[in-house]
Amino acid sequence: TETARKIGYTSVGHDIIFGLPFQTEADVIETIRKTEALMPDRIAFYSYAHVPWIKGNGQRGFKDEDLPTAESKRMQYETGKSLLEKVGYTEIGMDHFALETDGLYKAMQNETMHRNFMGYTASKTQVMIGLGVSSISDSWYGFAQNVKSIEEYYDLLENNIIPVYRGHILNEEDLKIRKHILNLMCHFKTSWLQPGQVFDELPEVLIKLKELEQDGLIEFERKQLTVTEKGKPFIRNICMAFDLLLQRKKPDTQLFSMTI
Repeated sequence: TETARKIGYTSVGHDIIFGLPFQTEADVIETIRKTEALMPDRIAFYSYAHVPWIKGNGQRGFKDEDLPTAESKRMQYETGKSLLEKVGYTEIGMDHFALETDGLYKAMQNETMHRNFMGYTASKTQVMIGLGVSSISDSWYGFAQNVKSIEEYYDLLENNIIPVYRGHILNEEDLKIRKHILNLMCHFKTSWLQPGQVFDELPEVLIKLKELEQDGLIEFERKQLTVTEKGKPFIRNICMAFDLLLQRKKPDTQLFSMTI
């Protein structure tokens, strides 16, 4: 961190993971105390995703019982969040905190902050090129993922073939739904006041959102939705209400990243 600043980096970020195998609340406190000594400009504080069916042999060394319980993970998060806020960090979005001097904090204040596959950015990024095995490219109107095998990846490159094996072109409904999800992830609010913000399956989404309102996670005012302080840690669950494709998958479908 100190070296990065000395050579000219104006913003330094740290990633802190909670919910790791055998991790305790005391471990999280110790990690954040050490981080406090360095005071990075921004911090991503997010939950460990236990997905051994995707990650390969590394995660298979741990059993489910080695992981903290949901209640323990929740306490780790709340404790970590409290400590970060006490030393000057502000929660700016999903899992992210920043000092008031950081560009992301200012972007959050100006409502210009954006989120892509890599996390939050201070301005909208419409094109991302994924390099390497299994990486994902984003052209704003579509996604493409590279092959997952190293051997196949290099074989295709050596034969001058773009190593993409699947993708998705966003339709008009997708674009509208993405806008709502980005609004929630970046600003903790969204609305459907204008015709261009309404999509065909909005009534179905509102039914799901009503359940979250009853839990105190969101509030409605006319045709606007605002995430409450209680609801911010569950922003993924709130966004999932808009993801109808995800909801229609089988209940036992294994997702890439599990919520708290």
